[in-house]
Amino acid sequence: MENIALQFGLTQPTTCSYLPEKQEQLAVLIGPEPIEADTYSQLITYNFRRSGDQIYRPHCAACSACQSLRILVSDFQPSAAQRRILNKAQRERWHYKLSDAPQIDSAEYTELFALFSRYIAFKHADSVMFPATDEQLHSLLHSYWQPIRLLKLYQADVLMAVSIIDDLSDSFSAVYTFFAAEGARFSPGKLAILYLLDFAATTDRRFVYLGYQIEGCQKMAYKSEFRPHQRFFNGYWHSFA
Repeated sequence: MENIALQFGLTQPTTCSYLPEKQEQLAVLIGPEPIEADTYSQLITYNFRRSGDQIYRPHCAACSACQSLRILVSDFQPSAAQRRILNKAQRERWHYKLSDAPQIDSAEYTELFALFSRYIAFKHADSVMFPATDEQLHSLLHSYWQPIRLLKLYQADVLMAVSIIDDLSDSFSAVYTFFAAEGARFSPGKLAILYLLDFAATTDRRFVYLGYQIEGCQKMAYKSEFRPHQRFFNGYWHSFA
């Protein structure tokens, strides 16, 4: 990494939102300010992630289940199941578009928020995220130092899913995906990853980061289906075929 002094703080231990029997603690970057996008592009290779303008990684005393997962774009080949998703999407007139998050207008934001609200009500009705708020979506769409892009998935001309993507120096990082739960005969979330990998290949990106693969958390298990991939643990990236 670039030779700069970074300062980190530790959050208080709390109940883990993914593994309720565990305690969660985070290492959070607290300086220097302002941070630069290039610094984050380096930190993400050390298991860090971004939430809003906060950079963090798990730092749990008795657990190392959270492993950042990334795909080397040049090595990825879709599985038979993933090819079926792509074929179904093509038959049903799905396609994707890329846009820059800071450039969305009020009409686009209204459309995004309506989809986001439906997703939160469907997926997180029993969590503190419900009901959806403007503050939640705004924090996902804006960062004063990190370029953010939107991968929008349409069926014909109807917006069905959105992935919020960090545009890094040589990679893309999927930050959050929300979608319409009704209608699709496949997972829009998996299709979004496949489309992002396609776009990454056409723009000569080296990696696509999918966030944390969490051993023992079933709702995160889909990430490991994208192979070959690499996971970060014990201080190194390990390859899985």
